[in-house]
Amino acid sequence: MSESLIATARTSPDAPPPLGATADDEGVEFSVYAGGATAVEVCLFDDAGAEQRVPLAEHAHGMWAGHVPGIGVGQLYGYRAHGSWDPTHGHRYNAAKLLLDPYARGVVGEIDWRPEVFGHGVNAELSGDESVRDDRDSAPYVPRSVVVGNGFDWGADKPPHTPWDRTVLYEAHVRGLTEQLADVPEHLRGTYAGVAHPVTIAHLKALGVTTVELLPVHAFTSEPQLVQRDLTNYWGYNTLGFFAPHSAYASATSPQEVIHEFKGMVKLLHEAGLEVVLDVVYNHTCEQGSRTGATLSWRGLSSATYYRLDERGDDVDVTGCGNTLDMRHPETVRMVLDSLRYWATEMRVDGFRFDLAPALARGLDDAFHPDHPFLMALRTDPVLSRVKLIAEPWDLGSHGWRTGQFPAPFADWNDRFRDTVRSFWLTDLAADQAGRAGHGVSDLGTRIAGSKDLFASRSPLASINIVSTHDGFTIADLTAYDDKHNQANGEDNRDGSADNHSWNFGVEGHDSAGDDVEATRRRAIRNLLATAFVSAGVPMLLGGDELGRTQQGNNNAYCQDNEISWYDWKLAQWQRDLTDTTTFLAEFRAAHPVLRQRTFFPGDPIDGDAFAALHWHGGDGSIMTADQWNDGSTRILQVVFDGADIGDDRILLVLNGRAHDTAVRLPEQTGVSTWELAWDSRYERPEELPSTSVRVGDELPVSAGSFAILIGA
Repeated sequence: MSESLIATARTSPDAPPPLGATADDEGVEFSVYAGGATAVEVCLFDDAGAEQRVPLAEHAHGMWAGHVPGIGVGQLYGYRAHGSWDPTHGHRYNAAKLLLDPYARGVVGEIDWRPEVFGHGVNAELSGDESVRDDRDSAPYVPRSVVVGNGFDWGADKPPHTPWDRTVLYEAHVRGLTEQLADVPEHLRGTYAGVAHPVTIAHLKALGVTTVELLPVHAFTSEPQLVQRDLTNYWGYNTLGFFAPHSAYASATSPQEVIHEFKGMVKLLHEAGLEVVLDVVYNHTCEQGSRTGATLSWRGLSSATYYRLDERGDDVDVTGCGNTLDMRHPETVRMVLDSLRYWATEMRVDGFRFDLAPALARGLDDAFHPDHPFLMALRTDPVLSRVKLIAEPWDLGSHGWRTGQFPAPFADWNDRFRDTVRSFWLTDLAADQAGRAGHGVSDLGTRIAGSKDLFASRSPLASINIVSTHDGFTIADLTAYDDKHNQANGEDNRDGSADNHSWNFGVEGHDSAGDDVEATRRRAIRNLLATAFVSAGVPMLLGGDELGRTQQGNNNAYCQDNEISWYDWKLAQWQRDLTDTTTFLAEFRAAHPVLRQRTFFPGDPIDGDAFAALHWHGGDGSIMTADQWNDGSTRILQVVFDGADIGDDRILLVLNGRAHDTAVRLPEQTGVSTWELAWDSRYERPEELPSTSVRVGDELPVSAGSFAILIGA
């Protein structure tokens, strides 16, 4: 490598170039924020690993930049920042640390977390004493940033722009989805290309999903404590770079080809009419806490800017991951917005699901604010305001549960829907079997009608109706385990939630349950799926739930990059039947706009309000009274979705939460003389459904713990 490289400033000190590394015909322009640094060098590496340091010029407001001639796309680089060591004030400058570019769009290499290399804290700057810092050169042990270009043939690519009322989300993991899918070529399994393989797309299309929500694909690393237990971070909520796709998910090897493979995946999914939403983690980074974590990028450039710190200079942690990005600082907000725009414009994704979203909207008083500048920026940005925005509406900080409180155009994961639906079909069913009262039906009815109590300021479409997600039991395990079984995680089963609203139907696990128990469990799975698909709001399906996928009772499989987490595509007949059932439910929803309301149904749902659009009925067919609605012993619910005014059918839902077979008297409905059975969860396969017509006012036999859908005629 030449010894004479000099970075020249080609812009005004008051107008630095765009952040990151930008290649042109003459070289590469580097620009980085390091507020408080006294000097910054860009470090260039050749193929043999030799390093050349090139000083950058200081610009206004903490920016450092310079143009280096004679280099281009493919150049490996990093930064070293010089300055004071004053942890109490958030200054941790140490030129011994090679730093990843926060704006790097390509990353190569893995972090070497060996304790014998880095000692206490694994590359920590502190060893329990803030006056002690580690001055060993970290360059041999950390990844490199890579200069990349933007070129890609998008052809006639056109985003589907699926309306929210037509959206069915499918939460999937890039590796887990196809790692064991035999019909995908072996070298493409578990990759972006595998997600876009015709076999994978055919499955997604057949299911009726419209939008694939991918677990984190930003470059990430495993936590050192996991590496020391011979485990890895599987979910990816441990971000190393907010602009680079995770290279281990690509069949390609060079950073530029990794980007092309990701873009190719998006292009092929778009061609199939499928949207791509990314689960993004802007609430914390992989550097963990300042006392035991690493200095890899942001901490070494400007810890006081990027991280929320207390008066001692320690990280304020509302994420459970050691640190919290400080979204009160304009540079941090700019980085997140720049990252989002990059993925929305250059990578052409269709939306984002924000992990621990309240952490992004905590103000100077540490409280959550719906009008936080970051949320305001998203709502007004000409690009980002037009893509799908989904909040995980809770974090681990004080008053962190904020379901229903994010502003439009956000939609929220609805945990109230999740817990209520699980309780009705599982724990309350167990209570009924034991002769105890449960929670009744009032909350369930509210969830089915779109959760107006939570989303009145928006619409039913602001509710993402979840039953299971990556974080927790799969839908099959909800019916097979009373307790979590996370021993494989190496944390003595202390991790993961103990509040799962699950029921094992009398036998813990899948191995020793008899045929009758398994058949009952499968009916419960169908009940859970049907409730998600016919309720007002936007249904989300956890990838693999349509296959009855099990994680062997592990409800926190974040570190299980193996058969525990991967989808098993060797399907028994009942799993094929369940897939067909899922397809039927998605198609039924798509065919009936009355189930996809964009506004809330008017009127009081109980006590016979003549103006109510929904009327809730008891098992005897009469309008439910307020006392019945609020009685915890009420276990049968009927409701008519009247679509006559919009050219749709009148649809009757019959939910029997009793632990024994019974009969319900079907309600009267204007314009209906008979009710035709359209689906019943007692049947394994939709095509098994017998032709059944019941006159208004007559009785319909219903099985214990079952769900029936009828259409008025």
